[in-house]
Amino acid sequence: MSAAGRVRSRRGPAARAGSYGATVDVGDATSRYLLYGLLPSWFLPGLADWVMHRRSRIEDTAGTKESLIHALMMTEVGVPIALTLRYEVNPLLLSVQLAGAAVHEATALWDVRTAVHSDREVTPLEQHIHSFLESLPFGALAALGCLHADQVRSLLRGGRGDPRAWRLVRRRRPLSRGYLAGIAAAIGTCVLLPYGEELLRCVRGARRREGEKEAGGDEAEWHTQAERGL
Repeated sequence: MSAAGRVRSRRGPAARAGSYGATVDVGDATSRYLLYGLLPSWFLPGLADWVMHRRSRIEDTAGTKESLIHALMMTEVGVPIALTLRYEVNPLLLSVQLAGAAVHEATALWDVRTAVHSDREVTPLEQHIHSFLESLPFGALAALGCLHADQVRSLLRGGRGDPRAWRLVRRRRPLSRGYLAGIAAAIGTCVLLPYGEELLRCVRGARRREGEKEAGGDEAEWHTQAERGL
């Protein structure tokens, strides 16, 4: 085989991924998909889920408990994402990501059980939105695993031979400040504001019901005393 042929053979699918002679770096394409496709699209089903909660009047049904579960789920996903945006993928970060996905899935089951056992109606549309929210973490993990197969192998070996396997390592090529600012703005607009508003509604609803209960008790006591006076 000629030298040029050996080079083409070593480059393999990554160089021939494009059509009609165009070459594409599969690693770069996958990174762009994660950063500019999958991560931004994650906000849309989250916002749609908030709309479903509002339509089903969560503040009068499942209430504060379910809203706090939503906050917990966002934390379980948000922490691994924040770390991945700032640090290199290594066995430690892969472990955090896998643990976050597993705990998020368990919390999602708790969330649905809480809603179903309350008076809140969980419609087929909301359940379909949940399917996106549950599958996206695993899709992201699969893509990251393909991008960092060497780190997956290192994780399976327990990080042996890699002194940086179990500590956070800053990205060699940090993401741009503009990108990070855009993601932060999207989180604030599509996550923190709507779900903060939801939790506030639920807290106010609980206080209103407690006030109505106390007022009803006072009225019943007044009637009792009036009857005794008669």
